This record gives sequence, structure tokens and C-alpha cells, in this order.
Amino acid sequence: MDSYDWYLQLIKPSWSPPAWLFGPIWTILYVLITVSFGWVFYLAYQKKITFLVALPFILNLIFNFAFTPLQFGLKNNLLSAVDILLVLGTLIWAMIAIYPYARRITYIQIPYLLWVAFATVLQLTITYLNK
Repeated sequence: MDSYDWYLQLIKPSWSPPAWLFGPIWTILYVLITVSFGWVFYLAYQKKITFLVALPFILNLIFNFAFTPLQFGLKNNLLSAVDILLVLGTLIWAMIAIYPYARRITYIQIPYLLWVAFATVLQLTITYLNK
């Protein structure tokens, strides 16, 4: 069974969005992430912010990119749930850390935060329903 079929067979809550919606949403979010995280890394390169301010952005990218292999490669809901919690936690940390230096970056993260918060609740629900 391929990953797409596996995901379709999972028990999902009634409020789960259709699978086709994830691609367009993530496309928009990845544009925002690329611009804003690139800005953060540029500020770090210029030494306008410290490595500790940039660290949650780095960790967020690692956890974000780990989700798909965990969910669809390993087909592991529990590891995916832990990972999405780490995505959410590092995103909140990143938004708080950068706020004193570049508020616009924090504001640009709001759509990402809203989606990740929703995705976290969705993943935790799917994990619970399919235990």
C-alpha cells in the first residue's frame, strides 16, 4: 500500500480537510517560510541577531522537513504527533525570539502558526483515533 492510500484509510475526524487542500496551503506557507526564515538567517549572518535567536528557526525547519518522512515514509502516527508538537513549539519560540529584532518576521509567521496549530490538533486526533 502506498503512502497516499495508507493516509486515506486512516480514521480521521469529520473536520479533517480534504487531502488535496494540503498541497496548496503548504505551497503558500513555504513561500512565507522561505522569505521570513531567509531574512532571519541574513540577520544572523550580518550579526544583527545572535545564533540563539536563529536557533529555533533552524530547529523548526528540521522538524518541519522530518514530518513527511515520519508520517508517509515510516507511516508512524505517534512519531508524527511528537514531531508536529516540536514544529509548533519551535515556531512559537522562534516568533517570540525574533519579535524584539524584527516584528515583521513574527507577523509573517501568523498564517504558519495558525496552520501548524490546526495541523497539530488534527495529527493528535488522528493518532488517537488510529491507536
